[in-house]
Amino acid sequence: MALTVELVAADRKVWSGEATNVVARTTDGEIGILPGHAPLLGVLVAGEVRISGEGEQVTAEVDNGFLSVDHDRVTIIADSATVGADRGN
Repeated sequence: MALTVELVAADRKVWSGEATNVVARTTDGEIGILPGHAPLLGVLVAGEVRISGEGEQVTAEVDNGFLSVDHDRVTIIADSATVGADRGN
């Protein structure tokens, strides 16, 4: 099983693909999402989002937004988001 993940900033699609887990910081604290996770709508705070897949990890800095989980689909909508390579990592 895998998660279908989409990371979107206000002005563009930043990243999309399949992942085995997602970790993000919400107003309630850091949360980890695995396949089969219960539906969720969370409010993101500025910080790091980590998306892990088969042999790949994507790290993005986000500024506030929302995280939605439903039927193994994770949608992250942020005011702004910068993926590792874009940040100079």
